[in-house]
Amino acid sequence: MSWQPEIDELRRREEMARRMGGPDKIKRQHDGGKLTVRERIERLLDPGSFHEIGAIAGKAEYDEQGRLTDFMASNFVMGRGLIDGRTVSVGGDDFTVRGGAADASIWEKQMLSEQMAGELGIPMVRLVDGTGGGGSVKTYETSGFTYVPRNPAWEHVVDNLAKVPVVALGLGSVAGLGSARLVTSHYSLMVKGMSQMFVAGPPVVARLGEHVTKEELGGTEIHAKNGAVDDEVESEDEAFARTRRFLSYLPSSIDGLAERTPSNDDPNRREAALLEAIPRDRRKVYRVRPIVEACVDRGSFFEIGKQWGRSVVTGLARLDGWPVAVLASDPFVYGGGWTADASHKVIRFVDFAETFHLPVVHFVDIPGFVIGVTAEKAGTIRHGARALAAIYQSKAPWCSILMRKSFGVAGAGHQNWQKYNFRYAWPSGDWGSLPLEGGIEAAYKAELAASPDPAAHLAAIEARLNKVRSPFRTAERFGVEEIIDPRDTRPLLCEFANLAAPMRKPGPRSFGYRP
Repeated sequence: MSWQPEIDELRRREEMARRMGGPDKIKRQHDGGKLTVRERIERLLDPGSFHEIGAIAGKAEYDEQGRLTDFMASNFVMGRGLIDGRTVSVGGDDFTVRGGAADASIWEKQMLSEQMAGELGIPMVRLVDGTGGGGSVKTYETSGFTYVPRNPAWEHVVDNLAKVPVVALGLGSVAGLGSARLVTSHYSLMVKGMSQMFVAGPPVVARLGEHVTKEELGGTEIHAKNGAVDDEVESEDEAFARTRRFLSYLPSSIDGLAERTPSNDDPNRREAALLEAIPRDRRKVYRVRPIVEACVDRGSFFEIGKQWGRSVVTGLARLDGWPVAVLASDPFVYGGGWTADASHKVIRFVDFAETFHLPVVHFVDIPGFVIGVTAEKAGTIRHGARALAAIYQSKAPWCSILMRKSFGVAGAGHQNWQKYNFRYAWPSGDWGSLPLEGGIEAAYKAELAASPDPAAHLAAIEARLNKVRSPFRTAERFGVEEIIDPRDTRPLLCEFANLAAPMRKPGPRSFGYRP
């Protein structure tokens, strides 16, 4: 009367599923320096926490008596597990089974992993390797027909961007639908030298007359610098570590709020180096990352997208234990001016902070939009206007530190002027509709031309205007609310984080997140 025979059969099928593509294919995966999907899940999640779903789904073969003779598991492994004690949905491609192609997949498993994340309100982690359930020409022969394309589960992939944190890891040669799944996320990674991403691989591209290697077509040297993915890492283990850290700053879903963690860093710490961080010579640049790191909780700054849109620095950090989103200008790149790429970076990051209710801290040194023929050809003003729209749509608490420049249309985008914001200026602040440098010659062209000594006359005009440009003149008119000692920046930012914490409101926003 026992059901033990069926339990034994279940265990046999589960064991067959764990063979994946078989010893030869697993060896090939390892020889390529890659882990198998099951090894990846084990290293990503808390030990022993993985609860697999659909393990025995796949392609079975039976003898004439109806007995199972062989079994090949689906090439997508999914389920739920824990990261730092918090439940996540995880789904990964098994490249050892038909290279992740559609003719070996059961797309309903992908759909269920996305559905589970969205409806349970838990983060989604995708381990993408291969076509990610996309097409293979062999599918036509095995199925006996062609079909009008549909991206399986795509409605859930898109919906989840506005519901739960989504991380995607490119862990091999990723093509077609796999590429789309990789970039349709809040945070995406590729492994240097091991991961490539393309719409179609070298054999297909060769038909266009372009003969390139996988690395030349879609390596991290390309995609970590063009913004298609956020970051490159040196190893799979580093990718897993960065995934865990990224999620640590976020709530499990938009229906919750990011938690405060204990901090051993004194919120009243004053950094003496900040008093000299900005050079008196406005032509000299400085490094902004040490400024950010000096102000946030020690060791908490987690930069995102370092290699693209580089005039803008973005990342996550903590202030007195509270998670915040950080924007900063990098004067080493275009003087901190906003390019088309930088504008795209701002849009994604501001929308991300808005989606997950993160207060924003903005370290400002913006000379304006980058100018010139190249900038105009890139449509910089169009993309810059979209960045301004994103900032004006943001309802998150916002604190701006005016370190130096804030000029023109882009400089005006250092905060949403429709709402109350915290804003502090350093004595090095310099702002206006356009910089004096370069503007004097245009404004005083006739006067300079009539002068017997144009150089001396120009110097006299500059001396007069440099007195006018003093931030104290602006403060006299309440054009800037507070000028502060830079050493007080961290205490004031920690106060901001504590005041902003109860202002955060869970729930959906009026607009969704676009990748």
